[in-house]
Amino acid sequence: MKLSAGLFAASIAMAQLSSPNSAGVAMGHLHYTVQSVEANKKFWVSLGGVATKIGSTEAVKFPDVVVLLTPGMASEGTEGSVVNHVAFRVQSLATVAAAGFKIGQQNKDLPGVSNVYTPEGERIELFDNQATTNLRFTFDGPLDPVADRHNHPIAVPAIMHHIHLYVPMGEVSKAKAWYMNTFGGVPGQRWHYEAVDLPGINFNFLESPKPVAPTKGRRLDHIGLEVRNLAAFCKKLEAGGIQFDTPYTRLDSGIAVAFFTDPWGTRIELTEGLRDALR
Repeated sequence: MKLSAGLFAASIAMAQLSSPNSAGVAMGHLHYTVQSVEANKKFWVSLGGVATKIGSTEAVKFPDVVVLLTPGMASEGTEGSVVNHVAFRVQSLATVAAAGFKIGQQNKDLPGVSNVYTPEGERIELFDNQATTNLRFTFDGPLDPVADRHNHPIAVPAIMHHIHLYVPMGEVSKAKAWYMNTFGGVPGQRWHYEAVDLPGINFNFLESPKPVAPTKGRRLDHIGLEVRNLAAFCKKLEAGGIQFDTPYTRLDSGIAVAFFTDPWGTRIELTEGLRDALR
């Protein structure tokens, strides 16, 4: 892969997190444990991100999400875990290929959908801004102007699109309701998948006929959501029965964090202050 850090320079000014929804929640980060931070940083920069640091942690920021890279040995990749893969929307697969990425063979019935792989084999699904036919988000209720972004072309080179959760048979409706109620998400469907939308991310749900593993310890160890008034939000979740793996804590950096695991094994970090750290 030819690594071109300047390919998507136009995205620099727009590489910020989304504004929170009425519940105070927006997409925050993806946290990977990798053997080579430098190789993975180059991968994400070539895809359209901008290299930065959050404290001492190497990071690559995109519109709506920052990818955090921690050195270490993961047990396995995302495949086989509840978070099967993540997906980004790009202006053009041809442009991505021109940057030196090997674009996987596309399904003729799903034009504009392909995959690229990180240096350690993580599958990142890509959607071509112009050619893809299965991006549309339909609403269970009234149109939400933020979630309606999926039904319009993007104006940046690359942007986070969805996280695809594989849950046990018969659990899709339960998972959808949980994400909607816990984070104030907008319910609907992305193509034929049940989905919940938050600013900056669309959660898609699919039944898995095979058992899936929790994310903790895998290459994508956890996902992160940025939350306004995090201390109060954590108290609300605790009152609703959620048990935190790591309770609300304010770090020396000024960023506040808390960790818990969803009912299906997705490790989730809640942060407050990551948005400001990216400015």
